[in-house]
Amino acid sequence: MTAEIDRALGFAPDYDSPVPYMARTREYYKSIGYDPYRWAHYRDVPFSPLRQPLAESRVMLITTAAPYDPAKGDQGPGAPYNSGAKFYQVYAGDTAAEHDLRVSHIAYDRKHSPATDAKAWFPLQAMRDAAAAGRIGELTPHFIGTPTNRSHRHTVEVDCPEVLSRCLQDKADVAVLLPNCPVCHQTVSLTARYLEQHGIPTVVLGCAKDIVEHCGVPRFVFSDFPLGNAAGKPHDEASQAATLELGFRLLESAVGPRTTLQSPQRWDAEGLWKLDYLNLEQIGAEELERRKQEFIRQKAIAKGLREQAA
Repeated sequence: MTAEIDRALGFAPDYDSPVPYMARTREYYKSIGYDPYRWAHYRDVPFSPLRQPLAESRVMLITTAAPYDPAKGDQGPGAPYNSGAKFYQVYAGDTAAEHDLRVSHIAYDRKHSPATDAKAWFPLQAMRDAAAAGRIGELTPHFIGTPTNRSHRHTVEVDCPEVLSRCLQDKADVAVLLPNCPVCHQTVSLTARYLEQHGIPTVVLGCAKDIVEHCGVPRFVFSDFPLGNAAGKPHDEASQAATLELGFRLLESAVGPRTTLQSPQRWDAEGLWKLDYLNLEQIGAEELERRKQEFIRQKAIAKGLREQAA
């Protein structure tokens, strides 16, 4: 009867709603013996309006993707989590040069995202095109890479001030931020908040709606896509351009904080991919134990790298 009513009313299936990443990760880590992660959450959200039209603004691109280093193991499409490929300090790259940035170090959706088109998570070319077309004034001389830290304090007290300093050095008027994994979404949300507190308008383009809105950001373009595709569908320049344009429009139109604009694009017709990410109903006990041991191993590697970077 329920299915008949749904068809009659045109309802979508219950599963075809944004993936509950916070709940999924909480239950997953609990199942492998770790305390649930506490996600950043604020009541108040800062908001800085545009100071001049976008066509006259210098725009900064901020990413959590990592520069490819062949010495750091497999970082190709579908590669398993590789903590050795992570970075732990804010970095900058020349926006006039080409870059190979990858997401193999983080928990993007390895089952449903092909990870074969960096433009799906790093829209440098789309932003160059926007500048050439006069949609924005210009790109900053550099883009910024900000590390994914589970520590809220480290992100807010160490990484955010460094990102702000680099934005000020490049005279950025506006910042566009793109995350990949669940914790990446928290990282860029905290960063966006910090920049807004210091007068730089921001927009987050992302795929984890619950994490970003729980933290609280000024402007958020939500694409209901698998993690790793915050800039649009892979190998689809029209999708990527449309996603970035939504960000620009939101920068121009938002009248206050916590403004979310959902992209009308769909990943596919059915939406069944949303059932898979860290879904304990689909992971057996043996696989959970294997993942636990691998998590312990990767955590030890990451700890050593953090200590070296400190």
